[in-house]
Amino acid sequence: MTDFVLLVFSLVYLGMVLGGLPFLQLDRGGVALLGAIALIAAEAVSVEAAAQSIDLPTILLLFAFMVISAQMRLGGFYDAVARRLAALDIAPAALLGALIAVSAVLSAVFSNDVVCLAMAPVLVDACRRRGRDALPYLLALACSANIGSAATLIGNPQNMLIGAQLKLPFGGYVLQVLPPVLASLLATWVLVAWLMRERLHAAPAPAADASAAHAPAVPGEDLPLSRWQAAKGLLVALGVLLCFLFAPWPREVVALAGAGLLLLSRRLHSRDMLGLVDWQLLVLFMGLFVVNHALQATGLPQALVDRMAAAGWRLDHPATLFGATFVLSNLVSNVPAVMLLLPLSGPDAGPLLALVSTLAGNLLLVGSIANLIVADAAGRHGVPFGWREHARIGVPVTLASMAISAAWLAWR
Repeated sequence: MTDFVLLVFSLVYLGMVLGGLPFLQLDRGGVALLGAIALIAAEAVSVEAAAQSIDLPTILLLFAFMVISAQMRLGGFYDAVARRLAALDIAPAALLGALIAVSAVLSAVFSNDVVCLAMAPVLVDACRRRGRDALPYLLALACSANIGSAATLIGNPQNMLIGAQLKLPFGGYVLQVLPPVLASLLATWVLVAWLMRERLHAAPAPAADASAAHAPAVPGEDLPLSRWQAAKGLLVALGVLLCFLFAPWPREVVALAGAGLLLLSRRLHSRDMLGLVDWQLLVLFMGLFVVNHALQATGLPQALVDRMAAAGWRLDHPATLFGATFVLSNLVSNVPAVMLLLPLSGPDAGPLLALVSTLAGNLLLVGSIANLIVADAAGRHGVPFGWREHARIGVPVTLASMAISAAWLAWR
């Protein structure tokens, strides 16, 4: 049975690397779900053990913040922020800095993927109306959203997982990682402003496709601002954050209570709110919990860790964990990488895992869902945004942020 578990695990993580499996219409979520089903069907994992392997607090926390973010999207908050930013009558470099600051703060609270999904198309349209090239701003949006999300334990899915499993204090974590996050954001602003200085002051390039310049909006794009709905979402989010900081209640319970309050609405239908929940991501998490549990039960991961330690490569050593997290995050994506490394690393590894796995997502276009969301929005609106355009900024930003984080962690 160990051989079967190892085969399923290998195929699932091959799917994480490729984004799916060859000749099958499966994405990462589908691959993880299919792997869990295969293990249960073959009785390599019992139904009870599969259920117990799923970290329910992490799933509930993810779901709750998806609902809170849905409130902000349907209330038109993100669209309004993007339009206000693009309308600022300031120099391009100053506008770039304002965009980086705002997207980082929003991503730290409402998740980087949601912020990019809502702001990218509005940003492209606003830049085009003002005669500005949107590419530098889109690159800054993707990079700063990823970096900003590392600042809290709710900024992205892997941080939620780390915080829930290691029981990290919310405020204590923020204080630990805020200096390297702020320094990385400053480095991002300097690098984008310098490397894209010609395009910051140039007129926008013609749309790759004439029809793309006037691409139809997809559901959730270009929504009018509802001050009441946006204010309600902001008040609930603020209340949840204050409870995280000062109340002893479980974070997932507080977040669920906030989501429940927002679902009690006379104007926004629950169907629309729940329609914006990323069910695929929740399925991905649950499937990987089961697959990773099956592999852990074989004893193979611990045996590998023991062999590495005997050879001088200890995962409880910060330098080794730093390198392993960076490589795995770019190989299989940051969420699967964290799920693999979390049980094998030490109890104090939370800030390192969260920082490195998140910042590593800026290296490659496929390294972060936020990058792909921005690239997709750019493509639909006729702005060339491929791996070359991303690498020009993503590689130096990642190297700079990694150097900053390594220096900070070493100093601490």
